[in-house]
Amino acid sequence: MHKIYTKTGDQGETSLLGGARVSKAHIRIEAYGTVDELNSHIGLLRDQPVNELRKDFLKNIQDVLFTLGAELASEPGKDKIMKPDLSIADITHLEEAMDSMEDLLPELKSFILPGGHPSVSVAHIARCVCRRTERICILLHEKEPIHELIIPFLNRLSDYLFVLGRKMGSELEAEEVKWMPR
Repeated sequence: MHKIYTKTGDQGETSLLGGARVSKAHIRIEAYGTVDELNSHIGLLRDQPVNELRKDFLKNIQDVLFTLGAELASEPGKDKIMKPDLSIADITHLEEAMDSMEDLLPELKSFILPGGHPSVSVAHIARCVCRRTERICILLHEKEPIHELIIPFLNRLSDYLFVLGRKMGSELEAEEVKWMPR
């Protein structure tokens, strides 16, 4: 096995898949770095005992996020690079999971405050990181085209994480605190 350090980034640059060297501060690097951060939060969410029956589903989300990362780490215009494929089915799976959970939850009639249980808070933090990831990918897309399913997937994933937080709260019998404007 090769050493983890290469020293090629010591001057503040890194390589994209395809070979181009860019600043580590480039918006593309920020985009896939934030996808990586989101993936770590999903791992923490997967490790919550309340999600034992959802471990495989959450692992699948992590797999898709690695695919997103590979897509974002690829040099624009280098279409012959071998990488996993994003699919509309990845989005459909999230929608189906949300529909199943929402069927078992009380109707949402007001905004709710994040929290109620430490595990639920983990879901809300993941949701917020997902929204930030989506915003960064939109910013990148305004400068360079990205895969057409990345933004819809992240949008749907943040919705899924919100519903999951509510479902986890229900299963943990945590109070759902409604936001009451002052």
